Amino acid sequence: MAEAEQPERLRRPVTVDDVRQLMGSSTPHFALQIRTRIRRLIDGLPEDDPARRLGEQEIARLERLAVDGEFRGEGLQDGQRPLPSVQLN
Repeated sequence: MAEAEQPERLRRPVTVDDVRQLMGSSTPHFALQIRTRIRRLIDGLPEDDPARRLGEQEIARLERLAVDGEFRGEGLQDGQRPLPSVQLN
């Protein structure tokens, strides 16, 4: 996952779908890179712009995902420990 943006996305007005496309690949491993891409994408949009509002919500979710991780399945099996999350400073 790169932090570079697709050039064609930057040549036109930002839409809610643009933010959703970036959100679709969010995992704890890539949460901070996606956060950076969304932040760049919505930078300069008016505060009441739907893409900006969704982007800001998603940035908060991605920061939680990076720190808290993601839980799937039925939990740990005997002898397993959870993996540590990244630390945001």
